Amino acid sequence: MINTALKPHLISAISFDLDDTLYDNRPIIINAEQKLLAFLAKHYPLTTGWDFEDWLHLKKALIDHFPLLKHDTSAARLLTLEQGLLALGYDTECAAQGAQRGLDYFLTQRSDFVVAKSILEMLGTLGEHYRLIGITNGNVDAANIGLQDVFEFVLHPGNGTRMKPHPDMFYQAYHRLGIQSKQLLHVGDSFKADVQGARQAGCQVAWLNPAVGRQPQQAGSGMLPHIQLSALSDLLNLI
Repeated sequence: MINTALKPHLISAISFDLDDTLYDNRPIIINAEQKLLAFLAKHYPLTTGWDFEDWLHLKKALIDHFPLLKHDTSAARLLTLEQGLLALGYDTECAAQGAQRGLDYFLTQRSDFVVAKSILEMLGTLGEHYRLIGITNGNVDAANIGLQDVFEFVLHPGNGTRMKPHPDMFYQAYHRLGIQSKQLLHVGDSFKADVQGARQAGCQVAWLNPAVGRQPQQAGSGMLPHIQLSALSDLLNLI
């Protein structure tokens, strides 16, 4: 069911968050993290002295020291792996090589799935009426998970582009599409990142609540979404 909080305007394009909007990201990330630890243990045995919490502690410390890292998940993981390998006793060359190998392996595992056929079919139907793109804070390979034929492009943070709820990617999206901000409808599960980010950029927004695999959430403080969705398929009612 679509619940309308604000009056929607004419829509010419729809952007989608990816993680937890088009699929449940939690088991995918958990599996990728576990496989990365196993990969490191096999190829860099000194890492067996660290567990997931040790790596997470290092990552948080690095982000505290280099705040811009929080806007680039791949760069943050790469630096964490490199600094961790150095701390565990590997030399500079080995740590740099191992960090890149570890990142590449993680990204492969992190994107080792395909979006459900029902979702791809729904996106295909919407794509007959609207231009479709992706806007994500994550680093999933959109082409590898089956989205290459439904989205014109997918925007990721990094290289100076900040994560949602900062409006950077929304600005990039509607400028690249050549439309006005209010002509872009963004669909996402996060009240903070997706709803507030899109609203700050002057875009319309549909809040998916609950997120995929989650229970319904209460709205936080901030601006309201234009539309609230209980399921992604509700978007077909816009046609």
